[in-house]
Amino acid sequence: MSEQKIYKGLAGVVADYTGVSKVMPESNSLTYRGYPVQELARYCSFEEVAYLLWNGELPTSDELRRFSVREKALRHIDRGLIDLVQSMPLSCHPMDVLRSAVSYIGAQDPEAYTKDSDHIRRTSLELMAKLPTIVALDIRRRRGEGYKEPSTKMGFSENFLYMVFGDGEDSPIHNRADIEAFDKSLILYAEHSFNASTFTARVITSTMSDTYSAVCGAIGALKGPLHGGANEAVMHQMIEAGEPENAEKYILDKLANKELVMGFGHRVYKKGDSRVPTMEAAFRELAEAHDGQKWVEMYEIMAKTMYENTSIKIMPNLDFPSGPAYHLLGFEVQFFTPIFVMSRITGWTAHIIEQNENNSLIRPLSAYNGHDERSVPAKSID
Repeated sequence: MSEQKIYKGLAGVVADYTGVSKVMPESNSLTYRGYPVQELARYCSFEEVAYLLWNGELPTSDELRRFSVREKALRHIDRGLIDLVQSMPLSCHPMDVLRSAVSYIGAQDPEAYTKDSDHIRRTSLELMAKLPTIVALDIRRRRGEGYKEPSTKMGFSENFLYMVFGDGEDSPIHNRADIEAFDKSLILYAEHSFNASTFTARVITSTMSDTYSAVCGAIGALKGPLHGGANEAVMHQMIEAGEPENAEKYILDKLANKELVMGFGHRVYKKGDSRVPTMEAAFRELAEAHDGQKWVEMYEIMAKTMYENTSIKIMPNLDFPSGPAYHLLGFEVQFFTPIFVMSRITGWTAHIIEQNENNSLIRPLSAYNGHDERSVPAKSID
């Protein structure tokens, strides 16, 4: 019998169709529903992009107004969920808190689960609205601060910064550039085709399980350092290197020891991650506003060193500029990935809707390389 070809990590395997997003080979641009993400980041709000991912088209001004009103009305979380978050160990990762919170919301949902797309859109909007409130509460409790009610007037990004940092003079909500930079990051992180967490959500959905279960599974996949946790690892690398004068040696030592350098390379992009220029520009603006030139210098040295000292000229992916950008905004490193969830919930649920509309159980085969068939040894009887 001929040896079976194995596609490790499913590399190169086309599992299904999707109309949600694609990296266009001609332009190397990531597109959402056909729109280049760099244009969406320039001209649209995160709320408009969420609407686009779920409905296939950008909203009219009236559709956006109604959508935003509904999202703002769903931001509040009940006392039981507040108590649950506050009861979680301070030593646990924030992604553990977020995963548990989604399970709680699912358990409290009075509606029976259906595959109806409008039902899933309603569930998705509630999760989009509540996740920032949960993440902000977790940030604040770890600082020894109390719960801050969400605003029902501010936009999505401004409200999150308000819940985390308050409205004092030093708060990012008094700086439109900070709000816009954060909003751009959410747009860039919102969706990326059949990545590991999205595929996890689709696999769970394919079993006809509910949206909350699929999102919990996706959160678990995103937590890993080879996926969503990479933006945290990027900042840990920079902090470990310490100063710009150490950056080149730090990278060279990693390469010499054949250690993984986080924030570089991507399985999909062959000519560099098309999201990077937009995020890098936002990062540079934040660095200028927040005395962060040190991080820009380290970014430039590390990127140059990786490009010049790898055979395939490895370039940064989105995580490399977003890590230091979130650091400059004042977020603790362990919360970078939960913030990613606040964005990617839109892409996950767009794929959950799509999977349900033309479902087939995802159940790949495997090539067995264990023992040949054998008998259980006979046991002696005393």
